[in-house]
Amino acid sequence: MNIIVLIKQVVAATSAKINPETGTLIREGVENILNPFDEYAIEEGLRLREKLGGKVTVVTMGPPQAVEAIRKAIGMGVDEGILVSDAKFAGSDTWATAYTLSQVIKKIGNYQLIITGKQAVDGDTAQVGPEVAACLDIPMVAWVRKIEEVSETAMKAERLMEDGYDVLETPLPALISVVKEINEPRLESLKGKMRAKKYEPAKITAADLPDMDLTQVGLKGSPTRVKKTFTPQRQYKATMLQGSVGEMTATLYAKIKELNVIK
Repeated sequence: MNIIVLIKQVVAATSAKINPETGTLIREGVENILNPFDEYAIEEGLRLREKLGGKVTVVTMGPPQAVEAIRKAIGMGVDEGILVSDAKFAGSDTWATAYTLSQVIKKIGNYQLIITGKQAVDGDTAQVGPEVAACLDIPMVAWVRKIEEVSETAMKAERLMEDGYDVLETPLPALISVVKEINEPRLESLKGKMRAKKYEPAKITAADLPDMDLTQVGLKGSPTRVKKTFTPQRQYKATMLQGSVGEMTATLYAKIKELNVIK
């Protein structure tokens, strides 16, 4: 089984900065990490390969330093990595990103399953996976917590829901997003780290995708824009109550009544 895992390098929470002109994250010159949810996707791909044979390829779209996310995946045991990087793709929103990734996947071809993490921790939209499936016109199952059965042509999986789970069957090729309940990601092995240190992934630019519509990529091709970013200002102040429990309870009750919360 040939499996493609879509991964993303995200900005560490303590290093997040916004470009005030474009409203996009600044990804260069700051600490970046592999999106934590993508580790579960990588692990599931590796487990399926160990069970069924085949190959696991990770694909990421981003600036040149995103190669480090690929190298971590290589350290975990994936077979190949592809870096999709071009100035023309800079500033892409989720739809432009999904369109670009779908063009790359069409170029790769010969796959049975695409796996993603449930979402990226920087944008938290969970949109790219479903949008890639829409661009490729293939089935998509979100929030997969367990793969019960899988073959070269079909899969049965459990989808996590608020009140339990659904059991779904889908033909392949398909795309799934996985939740952290599905497995426990392995650590990078020493052999994997040694390979990753020297690993140079294949690189794909806009020039390698002649069928791509360049009006649909990058900041100019993105249908959504960040209009404004700001740090919320605190609009409250704390009041410390004093006295006995009875006195504080009476004071609190009176203050709540003043706000017309209760009658």
